[in-house]
Amino acid sequence: QVQLVESGGGLVQAGGSLRLSCAASGRTFSSYAMGWFRQAPGKEREFVAVLHWSGGMTYYVDSVKGRFTISRDNAKNTVYLQMNSLKPKDTAVYYCAAGRDDYSMFATNKYDYWGQGTQVTVSS
Repeated sequence: QVQLVESGGGLVQAGGSLRLSCAASGRTFSSYAMGWFRQAPGKEREFVAVLHWSGGMTYYVDSVKGRFTISRDNAKNTVYLQMNSLKPKDTAVYYCAAGRDDYSMFATNKYDYWGQGTQVTVSS
């Protein structure tokens, strides 16, 4: 059974940092792209960042560029999202996801596996 389990969410003041982790089990995710999405109350789930297996390229939504960094530890089958300079508008449930690597990995339907989500709340 494939599982993605996020951790590291919490409550932080604006300007603070959090590091989210996503541990994968049940299979290895070599040749898979790993992504992070978020969903705020009343809004659709939106793309945040992706790390491609092929070439290790990363992409970010404009609103987090320069503040968030996605990385992976293949030996631990874990992907991370380092979030710095957090803002109240970053408040959301954050989800990690895995999908077979492709040129464009910005849409939710490109991903086959999802975690249960972890809450990030940024206070002003």
